[in-house]
Amino acid sequence: MTIQVLIADDQEMVRAAFHMILDSQPDMRVVAQSANGVEAVEQARRLRPDVCLLDIRMPELDGLEATRLLAGPDVPDPLNVLIATTFDLDAYVYRALRNGACGFLLKDGAPGLLTEAVRAAASGTSLISPSVTVRLLARMAPHRGRSAPSETRPARRGSGGPEDLIEQLTRREAEVVRRVARGRTNEEVAAELHVTLSTVKTHLGNVQRKLAARNRVEIAAWAWEHGMVDEPSPSGGG
Repeated sequence: MTIQVLIADDQEMVRAAFHMILDSQPDMRVVAQSANGVEAVEQARRLRPDVCLLDIRMPELDGLEATRLLAGPDVPDPLNVLIATTFDLDAYVYRALRNGACGFLLKDGAPGLLTEAVRAAASGTSLISPSVTVRLLARMAPHRGRSAPSETRPARRGSGGPEDLIEQLTRREAEVVRRVARGRTNEEVAAELHVTLSTVKTHLGNVQRKLAARNRVEIAAWAWEHGMVDEPSPSGGG
């Protein structure tokens, strides 16, 4: 199946570069391009591409607000949004993920990372540039440095965000969550826990339901915010 991609960036050279990289892939096709956020939202709602690749700083409507309109918590049928930016700022990443983005890339990354991220977004999983993943999630964590709360304690369901546990996590689910928060791929989690890939996917599905999280990025953010991970792992990838 061909992955249809919308590109939104105010720089023509960047759009052209992304277009060339993505269209060179046998399983991808760029179906629309835009230089501003308003047009990007209109095109995305009309065409409903598999992935919306958005810049952050664009005229009329920035990429973060466009992400909220296309993939935010109040969107009944959200699209897959992937942010690509030159600005490695914690606040941008945090807001992008909270607005529903399923990936965050720096534009100076390798072309292979871009195509990998697009494929991940299209398949419903997530990817953040390895250079920012664990560091940024760790900085997001308000509980870092404090004693970690019981990750298996049930909590009242709130607005449906990943902050609220619907029911307790099992010990194995908590082990999976910690590894996801360190940037491990499903394959790496399976190898470290000596279980099958399908078992990891089952655990992640259960965790996603219990946290009311939409993707693995929200699961990772929840883990950091709730003190389940003490220190960033220098070798974590994915």
